[in-house]
Amino acid sequence: MVVHTKQVIIEVQNLVNRFGSHVVHQELDLSVYRGEILGVVGGSGTGKSVLLRSIVGLRQPNAGTVRLFEHNMPALAPAKRHQLQQRIGVLFQKGALYSSLTIQENIALALIEQAGLSRQEAAALAMVKIGLVGLSRTAANKYPAELSGGMVKRAALARSLALDPDILFLDEPTAGLDPIAAAAFDRLLLTLRDALKLTVFLVTHDLDTLYACCDRVAVLSQKRVLVVDSLPKVALTDNPWIRDYFQGPRGRSAQQSANAFAQE
Repeated sequence: MVVHTKQVIIEVQNLVNRFGSHVVHQELDLSVYRGEILGVVGGSGTGKSVLLRSIVGLRQPNAGTVRLFEHNMPALAPAKRHQLQQRIGVLFQKGALYSSLTIQENIALALIEQAGLSRQEAAALAMVKIGLVGLSRTAANKYPAELSGGMVKRAALARSLALDPDILFLDEPTAGLDPIAAAAFDRLLLTLRDALKLTVFLVTHDLDTLYACCDRVAVLSQKRVLVVDSLPKVALTDNPWIRDYFQGPRGRSAQQSANAFAQE
């Protein structure tokens, strides 16, 4: 896992998120480099998904700046913001596919509405995206309810890649998958990152995914980013939660699996 450049592609500064009197983030800072896979972890209630939603524009922060591609997104005119948002893809935790549409139709919809393609052009390109994530032509004609959990995740990934994004945001992409399907997804993510030159912002609690995929890891705690660095350095941080998370039995098992994965 190599970061090809240190160019900052996502920059969050002094971010504040509140829900009523409850403060989730207070003066949070985070930078993401072009070409890296950044894993974001933290205990329950630390606002991992809230941070993701703030960056992609689904939530207006109470204060602070969010820069994508060197542009302050909240300050942009709607047309310019929409243009930049087409350069990002999002995979939500449960896929968020339209249940009444086939997999091919789910992917084609974004191409029709956002890219202005004809239905025929969109359908053809949707099949390319479906093949890219390792799904069969048979799966393309099925509805989400007819697919396994792993196939739904791949279908949702294909939709997030529909507009050829520069940045991919993934919210718990392996949640609910069995270990074999989760490991296959990790391999697919690495392949796509390298082939498509993607930058990946990955919210996850899956230690195997962190060890297998991530160039750096950011830990959310105390309403901010407590530490962000390579995983070996983060794991040695003198903090009770980090110690329990990375150095407990599951953490040691994930590290052993990652070592085996690297030797394949």
